[in-house]
Amino acid sequence: MNSAPCLLRIKNVKALTLCLRAIAPTAALFRSPHARSPFMHSCSVQHSLRSLHGTGALLKIQPIDKDYGGKSGHEGDRDKSLVTHDELFERVARMSRTKATFNRVLDAFVKQDVRRRGHVEFIYAALKKMPEFGVERDIAVYNKLLDIFPKEVFVPRNFIQRMYNHYPRQQECGLEVLEQMENHGLMPNVETKVLLVQIFGVKSHPVRKYQRLMYWFPRFKNLNPYPVPHQLSQDPIELARFSLSRIAADLDAKVTVYQLPYTDVIESGEEVSQPYIVGIQSPDQRSLLAQHCTNRPVFVEGPFPLWLRKTCIYYYVLRADPLPPEEKVEEPFDPDRSFFYPLQLDLDLERDMGDDDSFDVDEVEEGPVFAMCMVGRGDQATLGQWISALQETNPVLGRTATLFRLESGPRELQSAAEPEPAPETEAEPGPTEEEEPLRSHGAKQ
Repeated sequence: MNSAPCLLRIKNVKALTLCLRAIAPTAALFRSPHARSPFMHSCSVQHSLRSLHGTGALLKIQPIDKDYGGKSGHEGDRDKSLVTHDELFERVARMSRTKATFNRVLDAFVKQDVRRRGHVEFIYAALKKMPEFGVERDIAVYNKLLDIFPKEVFVPRNFIQRMYNHYPRQQECGLEVLEQMENHGLMPNVETKVLLVQIFGVKSHPVRKYQRLMYWFPRFKNLNPYPVPHQLSQDPIELARFSLSRIAADLDAKVTVYQLPYTDVIESGEEVSQPYIVGIQSPDQRSLLAQHCTNRPVFVEGPFPLWLRKTCIYYYVLRADPLPPEEKVEEPFDPDRSFFYPLQLDLDLERDMGDDDSFDVDEVEEGPVFAMCMVGRGDQATLGQWISALQETNPVLGRTATLFRLESGPRELQSAAEPEPAPETEAEPGPTEEEEPLRSHGAKQ
């Protein structure tokens, strides 16, 4: 019943305490000999009253140092901690770009600050630098990145925090780590799940992303019937074998190594290196080349790029122009050629009056491809050796003209910084060439 008077007394006691604290600095003035004058007494009373009314404001408002030139020791340490994380990785990259140096940077950041301030910016910088250090497909490094997050800090405590995306910036950073793992085809493990649960909780967005990855990745793992290994062979012969067998549409095509790379010493003592020559040809291509008319030339064209993950290689083809319509002979289809699906369908389907057949389709016919190859040096002399080697199994090439339509390869391109050669002033006018000979660099009978 007497609770209200008690609270009022407590409030008065607190006010009296604040008053005494404000008047205490002025008490020394009354003890000094100069404080006996009435003028000093009135000034001290006014100062004490002024301090009594401004005590709360003085406690809240702190003086601001406007001298930005002079900084304390704490501010200097703070500036040192604000060094960009990209510069930290660049300093380590000067020595070597390996997994050990990348882990050394992660360990240095963890030991730098117990509270791990700026961990989100550091993780973003580390994700950007991972391909440079060659650790973009290492699950242990991703788990070490997730281990940088403080544990049990961003876990929602109730359903309201869980519903309103508790700590969204940290959850987006965790999602970015999982998305980069997904882009590189890397499947998370049990350690990844334990870290995500400790950092964000069971019902968080990163844990749901982990569950989706574990559901879909095993189903899509062996979906590609022609997979490309992540680590390609460094041997050019093996890489050419794999690439040509991947390009060929016929499984019966045979890969032949016509020449291995070697270095020869001529009579003058000069070393001459010979490139490798690897070709592929199927039995159907061999029979199609045997039926080719010797009056019509064949062409060697290239180089054409082929990308295998991050490696680009080039190949060349031996082909001919398509036959004119008056020379085409339609061969009847053999119904027993395929037992799985028919090669020709004769269907008489009734069309509705509203069907429109007036659209046009441009059909572009390409000539037959007789063989393909990959060489170490894409010049006419090397490709001429390939044609000479093909004559052993295809004698029709000895009676057919071969034209080379070679474009400038990637090694033969000139940079924009190189000056163009000056035109000759006294040059004799030569015979004009037609468009077709301009594309051909030579002919081989």
